Amino acid sequence: MAKILIIGGVAGGASAAARARRLSESAEIIMFERGPFVSFANCGLPYHIGGDIKDRAKLLLQTPESFLSRFNVDVRVMNEVISIQREAKTVTVKNLLDDTEYTESYDFLLLSPGASPVVPPIPGIDNPLTFSLRNIPDMDKILTSIKHNQPKHATVIGGGFIGLEMMEAFHQLGIETALVEMADQVMTPVDKEMAGFVHQEIRAKDIDLRLGVALQSAEFQAAADDAERGALTLQLSNGESLNTELLIMAIGVRPETTLARATGLRIGELGGIWVNDEMQTSDPFIYAVGDAIEEKDFLTGKQTVVPLAGPANRQGRMAADNMLGAHETYQGTQGTAICKVFDLAVASTGKNEKQLKRDEMAYEKVYVHTASHASYYPGAEVVSLKLLFSPESGKILGAQAIGKDGIDKRIDILAVAQRAGMTVEQLQHVELTYAPPYGSAKDVINQAAFVATNVMKGDVNGIHYDALANLTADQVLLDVRNPGELESVGTFPGAINIPVDQLRGRMNELPKDKEIIVACQVGLRGNVAYRQLANSGFIVKNLIGGYRTWKTSQC
Repeated sequence: MAKILIIGGVAGGASAAARARRLSESAEIIMFERGPFVSFANCGLPYHIGGDIKDRAKLLLQTPESFLSRFNVDVRVMNEVISIQREAKTVTVKNLLDDTEYTESYDFLLLSPGASPVVPPIPGIDNPLTFSLRNIPDMDKILTSIKHNQPKHATVIGGGFIGLEMMEAFHQLGIETALVEMADQVMTPVDKEMAGFVHQEIRAKDIDLRLGVALQSAEFQAAADDAERGALTLQLSNGESLNTELLIMAIGVRPETTLARATGLRIGELGGIWVNDEMQTSDPFIYAVGDAIEEKDFLTGKQTVVPLAGPANRQGRMAADNMLGAHETYQGTQGTAICKVFDLAVASTGKNEKQLKRDEMAYEKVYVHTASHASYYPGAEVVSLKLLFSPESGKILGAQAIGKDGIDKRIDILAVAQRAGMTVEQLQHVELTYAPPYGSAKDVINQAAFVATNVMKGDVNGIHYDALANLTADQVLLDVRNPGELESVGTFPGAINIPVDQLRGRMNELPKDKEIIVACQVGLRGNVAYRQLANSGFIVKNLIGGYRTWKTSQC
């Protein structure tokens, strides 16, 4: 009979416990959690603060009692494993309720401690109005502060998932909100020109968005009648100051490795616990999963750190299999993720352009902006999709999508296609459901594949938005949209305008000794104009993604 100890009762740890019991009725399974809750929905915490999830109990997926009754797992909350004795195969546990200590032996040990919020040593940050959000007690502290202090203004530091979700939660509560991000964009899994759509949405909701700015210090001024109430003055790196009454630090997380380091387990170059493909640490009797580990990147095979619930749950299941005699191997993490930002959904899978450049991987990219379902059926919304692929093999390297409808569907399809090793040429033939309320006869996925395949075959010579800033005297920018669009939507600086439907009769207005850069709203009419000009002997390129991509790159 195997004895399995599990450290950490959320996501990976809880999944491992449940899976181990399903595989073995005789195994002894004990799960330790230093907090008061296990198996809680930490991804739902901001949504309870904002009021979307009304019932706090809905966040508690399991309790120690329910785990015991359903899975016969001994769950010990408020019990922290403080040391591991690898040679003796025992752990020392501290009961945080009465400060007593005891030991437990194990045959196999699973580490699932998660990740801890990054809170840099900023002067003044330790005050009653500053919080981070990792677990239910953190959430409760934020809610208590809101109820007690009735803040009129809140500030969020960090534009990642938690930061964006907390920004929206405060907005829903009627609290004026500022979002401060040190990078030049929010939501770093997507590239800057795609993040521009998010910036537009945030500003449209009257959020005070400050990009390229860092928090340097915080000064707390307590209320005269209550030391827990008051206000903060924030000093920013651009010399400006910001007055606020509630501060959320959401600048990121790092793997929780304190126990693993003290135990002498191998730590990877990225700072996470090293594991092999079977989720074993450098000690074959100790496994690790979730946000605390370095896992294998699906595309490159290199180590990566991806703090997402999906991979953690799959890893926990696999670790349980292997502790009980299997030899399952982890197939890598793509980093598929999605975030709600007011009315928008922002999603991505695989590599973004920044990462591909960093890893010196050859890539090509295309953009499409088209309807989520048949445009003539009410309710269609624009899906903006960026597809990154190998110019040699055509294999999918990554994808990003933003819009109000159908975003999860498109990124999920592309995540499956990438894992299956499909090329953009094969993606053209993917057959998806079609009815006017749900899709189009040529889905967004197919259209992106068409454009990408045209690029690979050389049927179109493309140019991208960032090249427009460096056009030479030997290039002419031709806008083929209708004049009414230019007035209502906006214009390209220095472009000449010949509507695409007039182009055949007005080609004599264009020089044949210069390169013609064709542009339209999203790239579709530009491609029509490109073919006309190319077939007539002009030197020509089409602006992939059109005005919509160029404009949002500046937001």
